Amino acid sequence: MSTFDDCTVSSSQNAFSLSFLQRIGERDEPPPAGEADASGPWRVLELPGRGFGLFRTGESPERGFRPAAVFRERWLALLASAVLPGTGRDAAFRLAKEEGPEGYAVELGTGGVVGHLELFDEGLIAALHVVDSLLRSPAALADLLEAAGQLALERAGAILDERVG
Repeated sequence: MSTFDDCTVSSSQNAFSLSFLQRIGERDEPPPAGEADASGPWRVLELPGRGFGLFRTGESPERGFRPAAVFRERWLALLASAVLPGTGRDAAFRLAKEEGPEGYAVELGTGGVVGHLELFDEGLIAALHVVDSLLRSPAALADLLEAAGQLALERAGAILDERVG
């Protein structure tokens, strides 16, 4: 994550003065700061000759901001935009380290068993966190759907239409 020291933007492009930002930057960040930094909202802007950059709303190259990430293809930037907000959140799920009679317990990050896995699979738990994060953000879900493209949306739409009947 970036820090104030990484910032290349003058205080004239921020509602807070440079001296205020420096003073508050000397304090410890509160626990939710990581989530606030990653939550966005994000937007994808074309960077001629470079690809597509991820910028928070209110940031752009014209205003002196550097992109949080750059990808050669727009769909990859959209994927990053979709999942980035979840990277700042505490884990939505945890996997018990010890196997119990029903397998490895899957717990909510806030506590409570919600399921069990036959095999110890941390990758599945990480993927559940990502998908949970997508479901919590309509903008992130829209980025994911846009990245999927027309053909995938047509196929998914047909499946959903049949399921909902």
